[in-house]
Amino acid sequence: MSAGHEVRTAEDPADLEACFAVRKEVFVAEQGVPEDIEYDAYDAVAVHVLAVCADGVPLGTGRLLYGARAAGKTGGDPTLGSLGRLAVRREARGLGIGVALVRAIEEAARARGLAAVDLHAQTHAQGFYERLGYVPYGPEYLEAGIPHQGMRRVL
Repeated sequence: MSAGHEVRTAEDPADLEACFAVRKEVFVAEQGVPEDIEYDAYDAVAVHVLAVCADGVPLGTGRLLYGARAAGKTGGDPTLGSLGRLAVRREARGLGIGVALVRAIEEAARARGLAAVDLHAQTHAQGFYERLGYVPYGPEYLEAGIPHQGMRRVL
């Protein structure tokens, strides 16, 4: 795997398949999230981003929900985007892929006129998001049996 990488919006079927494959590897196989809850109706309306290395191997993914599409994730606030399903393959961690994916999702949110981005962070990743400017709010809770913390970054 080469050190260089590109992050792009996943717009064609092959890119979307690559996003779903990364999520299956990270969330389903590695973390034990049931496959039937990993994929949802939001996938059809989300903006997906994909990180690939120079030779095209998928490294990571994430998605942005916004507007009416994000109503269930943002409490109906049309100025908020919802960052979710951020996943980086084990062998690509520590290379800046996660940061690049988050920043690409934030740029997609800005391009759509959103004021802030919310996310549901797995608590072990809370420090990562704090370093990127996200602030925790509300109590910790369980999602898919994994402890999570609500977080927000004003754009």
